[in-house]
Amino acid sequence: MSIEMRKQYAATLQELYEKDKNVYALEADLSSSMATSNLKNILKKNYINVGIMEANMISVAAGINLTNGIPFVHSFGQFITRRAFDQIFVSLAYAKLHCILIGSDAGVTAEHNGGTHMTFEDTGLMRTIPDAYIYDVCDPVQLKYILEKAYKVKGVHYIRTARKSLPEVYKENETFETAKVLTTGNDITICANGICVKKALLASEKLKEFNINAEVIDMYQIQPFDKETLINSVKKTNLVISVENHNINNALGSAIAETLCENYPAKLIRLGVKNQFGQVGTVDYLSKVYEIDEDSIVNTVRKALNK
Repeated sequence: MSIEMRKQYAATLQELYEKDKNVYALEADLSSSMATSNLKNILKKNYINVGIMEANMISVAAGINLTNGIPFVHSFGQFITRRAFDQIFVSLAYAKLHCILIGSDAGVTAEHNGGTHMTFEDTGLMRTIPDAYIYDVCDPVQLKYILEKAYKVKGVHYIRTARKSLPEVYKENETFETAKVLTTGNDITICANGICVKKALLASEKLKEFNINAEVIDMYQIQPFDKETLINSVKKTNLVISVENHNINNALGSAIAETLCENYPAKLIRLGVKNQFGQVGTVDYLSKVYEIDEDSIVNTVRKALNK
């Protein structure tokens, strides 16, 4: 079984700290939820639990970076973005500081925490911040690489992730510098990220039964957006479906629409949360409700291609 995303997060932070004592871990009373409790004895003064005060946590992170520390800051996706947005915008981004923000339990992965804890707008908010780096990761290998990359590259980084185990997509030592073309095909381009990547891959296998060859791309980085990989694919297929565990507005679907409109107009169908609030349910159930499961992808593709 794949390592839990939260355990990968904690393990990667420990590795970084052991190499660089300027690494800090900040929590807003969610240490057990993100498996960072054991880091307290390892990082010592570099481990800070501020309590349920997300905006203050961002301000603390800004102060840490001003004194040469590199802060990794975690909370629920909606609390670290929606609740602390002004602090992120002004104290971190406008001030051109270096900070890595981790928004966990992204979208439907919040499951039984329900609508108040189910963020479908966090990527959209972060996309309005100039020069912010935004990622939606799909498995532990990708998470580890992106965390290490964010540690090295100065700026504000927002990493969107699930907490629990996710199916394996990548093997160890994979690199992530551009969008990843996972399957090649000429009939349709399927762009996905986060938990939807595996669903898109499973859908592409089912589509072969209908003689449909889909090109699946993991668009894990929303900002800066890899326009070249997308356009090269669409020049072959002329039809795109985006699949995301987020509102269809202001995230992956929007980034694709903007890119196509300005560079290579083609038909786009967006699968994702259609201006709805979250609700209680399992990942599998909610994925069906919001039509981001593999069957919804297959049905949408078949309808679009009349197959």
